[in-house]
Amino acid sequence: MPVYEYACQDCKKRFEIRASLQEREKTKVQCPHCQSEKVERVFSAFYAKTSRKS
Repeated sequence: MPVYEYACQDCKKRFEIRASLQEREKTKVQCPHCQSEKVERVFSAFYAKTSRKS
């Protein structure tokens, strides 16, 4: 499941949400710290988690 990173415009805190593409499009994102809906998506680095040990 993808992880989406957001930044709150009111309290300036960053947070992550795990959601499918359909869930993310349907739900209104709210800051877990101050419950503000003034959030914007932050583009972060992509990483992949695998089960192989290197």
